[in-house]
Amino acid sequence: MILLLDLGNTRLKFALLDGDTFVRRGAFGWDADIAHELATLWCGWPAPQRVVGASVVDAARETAVAVAVGSAFDLDTTWVRTPAQACGVTNAYAEPHRLGVDRFLAMVDAFAAGRAPSVLASVGTALTLDALDAEGRHLGGWIAPGPLLMQQSVLGATAQVRPERPGAVRDLADNTADGLASGCWQACAALVDRFVDRVALQLGGAPTVTLGGGDADILAPLLVRTVELVPDAVLRGLAVWARTHAPASDIA
Repeated sequence: MILLLDLGNTRLKFALLDGDTFVRRGAFGWDADIAHELATLWCGWPAPQRVVGASVVDAARETAVAVAVGSAFDLDTTWVRTPAQACGVTNAYAEPHRLGVDRFLAMVDAFAAGRAPSVLASVGTALTLDALDAEGRHLGGWIAPGPLLMQQSVLGATAQVRPERPGAVRDLADNTADGLASGCWQACAALVDRFVDRVALQLGGAPTVTLGGGDADILAPLLVRTVELVPDAVLRGLAVWARTHAPASDIA
């Protein structure tokens, strides 16, 4: 069994992989006492043979999780860093390590699952968009603030925009709370649709469009196109990477 770790900007997600199946899984926000929560939960889990992680957070949080892994299972964590090429996917970046490993692993999942050519959108703290062709070549992508970060940026830069409640997405808002929410969510939806328009021909005309991330369920109904919701794409891509890069002792 392999313990997979996805250290995202908002939370830590993890799963225990047995063969091709996630037999255990969990998640904690970074505001939790991670060391205590993981120790409490993992004490009842079967011991993995390996631990593989992907991280877009700072070294301090990586270290805290690695220490928790060592305490619970007496294992080191192997951290996946974004490569130029792996698992059939070729990175478009001239400096490959500057592409977020979460984006790369989502493309690994898409390619392994037969969804290429595809546009991969992920909406959370940031909105990321990537184009992946049928041969596994990453053509590039866009990055923008996610809807909630957009709203926070407006609130932080203005003196009088102070809604008293969370807003709802409406076609024509008649108050500040709904106006702010509607503008930010619809801006992200429009950006996804525009990206698909720009890259569709390079992807054969009718790419699969997938949507992941913590806010995918909210954004999906606002898009012009039908999209496929793909939760846990990073964990799934990490599972492909872990199986592909099995130690020699596992293969012998």
